[in-house]
Amino acid sequence: MSKHLRILVLHGPNINLFGRREPQIYGTVTLDQINERIHALAKDLEVEVEIFQSNHEGALLDQIHSHIDNVQGCVLNPGALTQYSVGLYDAIKAMPFPVVEVHLSNLHQREEWRRHSLIGQAAKATIQGLGWRSYTMALRALVEILREADTDRPPPLVDGMVSKTTPLT
Repeated sequence: MSKHLRILVLHGPNINLFGRREPQIYGTVTLDQINERIHALAKDLEVEVEIFQSNHEGALLDQIHSHIDNVQGCVLNPGALTQYSVGLYDAIKAMPFPVVEVHLSNLHQREEWRRHSLIGQAAKATIQGLGWRSYTMALRALVEILREADTDRPPPLVDGMVSKTTPLT
């Protein structure tokens, strides 16, 4: 197997209210339950995750900065910072690792002002609208991207499925 992967998972402002905040939009799954699912998937994928939540932009910036040399990727739900945080945008652009932006709701189905993501312009990708699954889809995709980059070639396809054991010929 390739090198051991460490992934930073960051939850922004108001994410700590998942399960209680506007359940018709965000569902009833709590942040603790989301984190449990992230940890379980990380174990299955054989990667390490470090998870952090803050309602303060500076604390999120400090986390990104402090992990510049010891993680290979980041899953980020910027929450209320999505539309305007130039600080997060600049931090993401400065990192040597990819960042995948996540949102439980589909921003394009929300208020007009929520539909533009400044963070999405700096991120490798954005996964949204899948509820708590947005996080697990982001983690899966990020790990695949990092492992493919580590081998400098994509895994071969076998009957339309990705195979980890079939060598390219």
